[in-house]
Amino acid sequence: MSIIKSSYSGPPAYLFNGHLETIIPSIFREIAGVTYSRETIDTPDSDFLNLDWSKVGSTRLLILSHGLEGDSERHYARGMVKLFNSQGIDVLVWNNRSCGGEINLKPILYHHGASYDLETTIHHVLKNHAYAEIYLTGISMGGAQTLKYLGEKGNDLPKEILRAAVYSTPCNLHSSALTLKSRSNTFYKNRFLGKLKAKIRAKAIQFPELIDLELLEKVVDFDAFDTHFTAKLHGFRDAEDFYKGVSADNWMPHIAIPTLILNALNDPLLGPECYPIKLAESKREISLETPRRGGHTGFVIRGEEFTYAEKRIYDFLIKP
Repeated sequence: MSIIKSSYSGPPAYLFNGHLETIIPSIFREIAGVTYSRETIDTPDSDFLNLDWSKVGSTRLLILSHGLEGDSERHYARGMVKLFNSQGIDVLVWNNRSCGGEINLKPILYHHGASYDLETTIHHVLKNHAYAEIYLTGISMGGAQTLKYLGEKGNDLPKEILRAAVYSTPCNLHSSALTLKSRSNTFYKNRFLGKLKAKIRAKAIQFPELIDLELLEKVVDFDAFDTHFTAKLHGFRDAEDFYKGVSADNWMPHIAIPTLILNALNDPLLGPECYPIKLAESKREISLETPRRGGHTGFVIRGEEFTYAEKRIYDFLIKP
């Protein structure tokens, strides 16, 4: 594969910078006509995952991984579901632990490297369904989980999984985390931290001996949150150890199927190392597309229900 010249012409004029391209769709975009059927499955460590299905009776399936503090109801998930369903393809959106409206049972929550739960989901699908073709997609954090899973599996990937595509994806987690230190990204930092702190308070009710709520209230940035809570709960030394340990680019050189990475150059939540140019130039399985505009999970097209990212991913996966 290679570096792909993007055909995205940009958003409507009123979305005149990367922040507006990110925030306005996140708040106001609505996708009607998507109905899920929920299935709850057990994990190997005696926790559970909620899987949301939207079936149209297909032998082909798209498995979608959502972003940080997202779930199957996010606009980007519903948009992808509606587009693929309209083309006769079943879709499964799996909700990370504690996402999708239900707190999980174990002390751990989820993170960018939680490919083990994606693997559990895929194993369940393969064991209980007879899909001839499976495609993977992920948005933002879900893209990182997807890339990590693909690299971990390498040539041992289940034969039913044919292609993958991700967008707005922090390929290098440390590089992405650094963007949240920027004053211009205070809105995103506060929004994510607020939601994650609420999850930790819920965990404190389940496991009061593990959670220091006084320390939690003093946390004002992701370095502190990830050091004292994310890293501690998931077995890492501190934030730096966590970022290095789970970053998708550790595994991306081992990806063995055609995979598209679509990351906008004006994405406010992606640092320079999130654009794996050298890897795409040297590895035939990876295609990198870096449109000038798009923001983070934006890619709006004026007058269109579906975004450029959704259409591009459909074309890459289904019409290669």
